Amino acid sequence: MPVHPLTLSRRSALALSAGGTALAAMPAWARAAANDHADLATAIDAFVQQAMAAFPDQPALSVAVVRDGQAILTRGYGVRKMGEARRVDDRTLFAIASNSKNVTAAGLAMMVDEGKVKWDEPVRTYLPGFTLSDPVIGERITVRDTLSHRAGFGLGAGDLLFWPNSDRSREEVMARVPFVPIEYGFRAGYHYCNLMFVVAGEVLAAASGQRWEDFVQDRILDRVGMTDTVPMASLADPQKSALPHARTGPPLRYQGPMRPIADSIAAIWNWDSAAAAGGICASAVDWSKWIAVRLAMGALPDGSRLFSEETAKEMWRPNVIVTSSEGPTAALPGRAIASTYAMGFQVQDYRGERLVSHGGGSPGGISATMLIPGRNIGFSVFSNAEESYLLRALRSGITDICMARTDFDWIADSVRRNEEGIEKSLAAAVEIDAKQAAGAAPSLPLSAYAGTWRDPWYGDITIEARTTGRGRNARTGLYLSFTHNPALQGPLEPYDGEMMRTRFPDTREEDAFITFEIEDGRPVRATVKGVSPDIDFSYDYQDLKLTKV
Repeated sequence: MPVHPLTLSRRSALALSAGGTALAAMPAWARAAANDHADLATAIDAFVQQAMAAFPDQPALSVAVVRDGQAILTRGYGVRKMGEARRVDDRTLFAIASNSKNVTAAGLAMMVDEGKVKWDEPVRTYLPGFTLSDPVIGERITVRDTLSHRAGFGLGAGDLLFWPNSDRSREEVMARVPFVPIEYGFRAGYHYCNLMFVVAGEVLAAASGQRWEDFVQDRILDRVGMTDTVPMASLADPQKSALPHARTGPPLRYQGPMRPIADSIAAIWNWDSAAAAGGICASAVDWSKWIAVRLAMGALPDGSRLFSEETAKEMWRPNVIVTSSEGPTAALPGRAIASTYAMGFQVQDYRGERLVSHGGGSPGGISATMLIPGRNIGFSVFSNAEESYLLRALRSGITDICMARTDFDWIADSVRRNEEGIEKSLAAAVEIDAKQAAGAAPSLPLSAYAGTWRDPWYGDITIEARTTGRGRNARTGLYLSFTHNPALQGPLEPYDGEMMRTRFPDTREEDAFITFEIEDGRPVRATVKGVSPDIDFSYDYQDLKLTKV
């Protein structure tokens, strides 16, 4: 998944570049481990336990390691919910979020093999009438483009259509796609976009004649033998799932103590309408089977094929550069010369070898899939908390163990970066509160800002004037509601002049600043942005352009 600055948010789970300052070397056993299946499994198991000890707030992890087509380690660590004794195992379900994207790509590869889809055919060939806010791009965008994050949308554009949990159906999401703004040039660069994977899922549905989730179940999960896995979080049994955990303040999201945030995965992560972008929940045992299929370039254990070797290679062919650098240095031994995105996977160089990978992040869970094709090794790490630096340590540390590299202490480096990030984030929270305390009053009575505010792609946001108390104790305040996201509803407070901020009672969600534009003594337009500097990119408030109805 994409490379973004490491913060304390979900976007950290999607950062795949390696780097840091070399500290104490890994234990000597890591070097020998890469030569033997049992030793490799023992080395990785010990490393995972060491990493969890360094991040004691992590409730649970699930790890799968595959080598030469064989699952050499599938194990669960920790408890499914903090404060309870029930432990996870290798059959426990975790939300794998955007690791689902390479399953969607694989489904389309199967359609390519059957002659029902062509990678470079326009989307509207399969979805007649399809268009985008830029109609030229709408005519030209291909199936390959939808899987490559190069259509021209901004980071996370359109995610508010289904994040946080929305009441919109998949059909309603697709109906809004033509109105989501496009910020950049077509195929001009990489900008992570869940929305285009929703479109890709609908191409798969149109070509196969089955809804995305039915195709995935019938044609992929059943054939691979992934009996635990469900294509959508709404189908995940809470009793078989690792429950999500997060830091929800105070003072801001991603700060404060770790705590459980839902009694089921779907309660906080229901992406049924965007399942092709991130809906799957899987176990370590099942995902090891998927890793084996991907490393085998589509071959199944019985000798049949899920998809051809030709389409397997095409899915790993880079389509857009994510980041580039001068390459590894003594201080940054794993830094990529070029990190690219193919179709549903990121492909980069790492310590002189090809690394194929993807990350995933949901509220209360982050994950990663890492493949080293040259060594026929792959592994996954699933988590039920948002400890992004722990995931970084595991992702890079296990990769190094598989490569018999011992020159970098990823655990110590990640602990240090985590502590530095916490300090920086807490300082930012103090500054945000201080500015509100010193802020100017709005230029108009609060009731003037009430009304229905409409965005072309999102729809309506309502602001109500509510009076509490009586007589001298009467107070008028504002209450804001995102009409399609039930959790994004709460008081709207004055912040500084025409800028106000939300105070959503559901502290699992991100607050927003609303800045009003005044004309002729009336508020007529408004823009939105997130309050927290660590805000998850899927709160794409910045793409909203509100006009008072």
